[in-house]
Amino acid sequence: MSRLRVGRAPGRPRERWPARPARLLAATAAVTALALTASGCVTVHGELALLPPATEAEAAKALTDFTTAFNRADEAYDPALDADRVTGPLGEINQAGLRARAVVSPGGNAEHEPLELTDARFLLPRKAGWPRWFLADADSNRDVDRGPNDRRWLLVFVRNGPRERWEVAYLSVMGAAEVPAFAEEEGYAVPVAADTDALAVAPGKLGAEYVAYLRDGKPGPFAAGPHTSAWRAQREKAAERPGLATQYVDRTTDRGDFAPLGLRTRDGGALVFFATRYFERQTAAPGYRPKVSPDVKALMTGEVGNTVTREWVSSQTVLVKPAGTDRDGVTVTGRLQGVVGAVGS
Repeated sequence: MSRLRVGRAPGRPRERWPARPARLLAATAAVTALALTASGCVTVHGELALLPPATEAEAAKALTDFTTAFNRADEAYDPALDADRVTGPLGEINQAGLRARAVVSPGGNAEHEPLELTDARFLLPRKAGWPRWFLADADSNRDVDRGPNDRRWLLVFVRNGPRERWEVAYLSVMGAAEVPAFAEEEGYAVPVAADTDALAVAPGKLGAEYVAYLRDGKPGPFAAGPHTSAWRAQREKAAERPGLATQYVDRTTDRGDFAPLGLRTRDGGALVFFATRYFERQTAAPGYRPKVSPDVKALMTGEVGNTVTREWVSSQTVLVKPAGTDRDGVTVTGRLQGVVGAVGS
């Protein structure tokens, strides 16, 4: 089994709204204590051995399979064509977007440009049991810059059992110079436990901390930036528009394939992916209606009187500093979000 992880791919407000609860699409997989095949768990003296999630070749095939399915779905605007290749926050955003576009453009995507992911390297963290995961870092044809401003696609693949397919749960687009140097142990990437005390904020607490910050704005671990201080300022500005009141309710979303995942970096910190869910409620003044885009209308239930509530899934990528960091312990480097539902009233 290859130990190479870097290589090129072969070929708080208590509002009662919204009416419908937040959905969690995936459940955690049970860890089995039985000996499985070579690609599964191995029992060693009653304990599960640490194993890499895949070989380089298997990871490369997973990336190819994802890209093929993604392109087919994007060209046809048919969510069924990549439903088994996406999961978690990316899956919910992807599937909702395709459903909406299928309504708006029933003939498919006339402007489809096939996605190409090349120059891939794979970071393979060892762990015991299921689920397992790995990170693919690839160049895409979505930008033409090949210099320091080149954009890299970071895709987190998860798999819940030896007979399950690899699916992409998180996607982040970062500048090549922004991708951190990752730590290694015995030639493998190093995963970060959700409850670790070695970081400024444990991955399992990031969702709750982010939700609290967006709600209260109190000083905390998050550094100022477009996805923290600027995002709160944008919300506050939207709330003050004449004739249109906008409210936000944020919630943690961290179970199953929405669980946070992170890799240790060489500086003692970590790169972590985590998800949240928020509801944006707009209420217009009497005699007016909030504007609703065709894509949102395609996902809507009910009719817009003077109120519309959009449900968003938001996926964050953060750099977390080591424990003991007094200020700016968490920097949000990227946020991918999408409307996954809406209710008119």
